[in-house]
Amino acid sequence: MLKPPFNDLKAWLIDMDGVLYHGKRPLPAATEFITTLQETGTPFLFLTNNATRTPAEYVQRLAEMNIHVTEEDIFTSALATARYVEKNYPPPRRVIVIGGNGIRRAVQEAGYELVDRAEDVTLVISAMDTDATYARMAEATLAIRAGATWVQTNPDPTFPSERGITPGAGAIMAFLEAATEQKPLIIGKPETGIFRQALDILGAAPEETVMLGDRLETDILGGHRAGLKTICVLTGIASRAQAQAYDPRPDWIIDDLTALIE
Repeated sequence: MLKPPFNDLKAWLIDMDGVLYHGKRPLPAATEFITTLQETGTPFLFLTNNATRTPAEYVQRLAEMNIHVTEEDIFTSALATARYVEKNYPPPRRVIVIGGNGIRRAVQEAGYELVDRAEDVTLVISAMDTDATYARMAEATLAIRAGATWVQTNPDPTFPSERGITPGAGAIMAFLEAATEQKPLIIGKPETGIFRQALDILGAAPEETVMLGDRLETDILGGHRAGLKTICVLTGIASRAQAQAYDPRPDWIIDDLTALIE
């Protein structure tokens, strides 16, 4: 069972990196926490800014940690971005994507043609990309400078790994901002649009839903903006001092997920 007062929360949005695991290493009580939500029939949705993996790849990764969920339980900034561009910049279009399999697959499945050169490109989508090269960044820069619309999945500057804090999607964004002298349209947390999409999937109202995350400027700020309760867990990016000083302050600050369950 969930401990009071957390047992009164009706629905959960849950970040993954830094909350459930670091890389391939599960964090304390991650399996027990998700199992508790499943056994009590509490609605939840994993809401991650990480656009590098597909929902199927996340299901596999979580299964390796003994967390068993379905693709429908996972909503990424890649999926939110694909939904947004499909509605506002409908295909067919030639698109340059800076990012991993998650965003590339989502954009392709939405009907776009992925290309590697800037010619005739009308849309650039950027995300965290562990295989980014100067050549690919140069083509994106040329396309943006030539007038292509630039959409960024999420602004997270860093990423929590097994070895420590590493560059995130925001580092890619900073590179392109410096090269293009432009700012992208951001889709993921803390923007309220991704929270509205997630709440629609859950069928939950903001006032009965909590955002559980480790990053203040995305999880906590975004949850607050969307009218949710917020929990900051200290197993990822934020420290206790940072969480206590942050405005808006999280509704709860916990050391790890053991604080949530009996």
